[in-house]
Amino acid sequence: MSGSGSPRSTGSPRGPAQRTGTRPLDPHTRTDTLSNTRTRLVGARTGVLADGVVGVVRVGRRVGAAVGEVGRRVSSVVTPLGWIVLALLVAAGLVGYVLLGWVEAVVLFWIAVVLVLVAVVSLIGRNAFAVTLELERHKVVVGEPATAAISVRSTGSHRSLGATAEIPVGEGLAEAAIPSLRRDAVHRHEFAVPTARRGVVPIGPVHTVRADPIGLVRRELIWTGREQLVVHPRTIAVPSTSTGLIRDLEGAATTDLTPSDVSFHALREYQAGDDRRYIHWKSTAKTGTYMVRQFEQTRRSHLVVGLSTARGDFLDDEEFELAVSVAGSLGVRAIRDGRTVSVVVGEKTPEFAKRRVYAVRPLSTVRPGRLLDDLAVVASDENALPVRDVARVISDTVTGVSIAFLVTGSPTPLAELRAASAAFPADVEVVAVVCDPDARPGLRRVPGLNVLRVGLLDDLRQALARAAAVS
Repeated sequence: MSGSGSPRSTGSPRGPAQRTGTRPLDPHTRTDTLSNTRTRLVGARTGVLADGVVGVVRVGRRVGAAVGEVGRRVSSVVTPLGWIVLALLVAAGLVGYVLLGWVEAVVLFWIAVVLVLVAVVSLIGRNAFAVTLELERHKVVVGEPATAAISVRSTGSHRSLGATAEIPVGEGLAEAAIPSLRRDAVHRHEFAVPTARRGVVPIGPVHTVRADPIGLVRRELIWTGREQLVVHPRTIAVPSTSTGLIRDLEGAATTDLTPSDVSFHALREYQAGDDRRYIHWKSTAKTGTYMVRQFEQTRRSHLVVGLSTARGDFLDDEEFELAVSVAGSLGVRAIRDGRTVSVVVGEKTPEFAKRRVYAVRPLSTVRPGRLLDDLAVVASDENALPVRDVARVISDTVTGVSIAFLVTGSPTPLAELRAASAAFPADVEVVAVVCDPDARPGLRRVPGLNVLRVGLLDDLRQALARAAAVS
């Protein structure tokens, strides 16, 4: 025997008990890397003390959550004045009973106690209501009267207490006094919705308010969702004969030549790729060369209304509102006549953009109502494209334009209007509608441009009729 170590066995496999470095597993020894709240608190310790620590932490968390929930509920109903009274109550109690013994502080303490008790009593109980918010119409024209109503039905088993309902209407607030109601009794309250300006007026949600007479507490309960009233711009009925200054609704020939259309122009020799259906056989027999028909291209009129939203193109809001009404009147008439029409407004450049945005935003022309919905929310902006750039973008992006109405305000000079007209091809009829309440309405023709000045919306009908009569 040589060496002092134990002999190695190289020819037989080791059993589980013979493996080097293995020890029996101790059930009280952690062999994993579990990391949770318990291990952070007590590590791998066990026993009554460790379980007690964990239990205290659990109870503390539940108590903290409950206190936090109570605090949120209290803070949601106590007004700033209520917090002041509570602070005054505590301070007066300390000064009157603990520190200085002042009689005045004691009196002040009990006054604050009475006020707090009255406030707490005013919050006891809860009315069981079923409240609905109703709109007579969801779309009106600016200036038209509009009303909404709330209907309150008592659903409790006992007579409900009175309450005050508040309904946000745009930037204002409508109030409704709900009387005491017996079971299943219904109270209805109507209120007016302002429609002096176009736009979208949010109405609701309806919420009831319970508060004490002093205003220390205030609890609000929301009962309904929010409704919207769309206030359309005012429009007038423009005669269909005056919506365009060119009469190509059924297809008028242009100077563009095409190999296939309905307006015959001339004959020419056959070229590779021509449609053989248009070979003129009589001329082919006479000349001995294949001859094909050539046509003048026809088209339906594509009317475009471009509304400038640049604040610099308008003197004031009155001019801009008139321009919106003009654009709406032209677009609605064209839609009802079945014309191909596009109504676009100039896009605005973001405040921190590196360069100006040259683009227009198309409005919906599927139905007149959809167009007026879009026009209801159009607003002027100092960073929007002026009318000259609007015309250039329309010419570059809208195809097949036959007549273009450019609607702008009185500050736009004639030179700018002529530059806007020059952006279109020569075969496009351009009409600039200048909204100027102080100007005399009328039509003025300059090379390549027709200028209509309107002071009132009703002037648009007469001006367009006059322009169509002399065209």
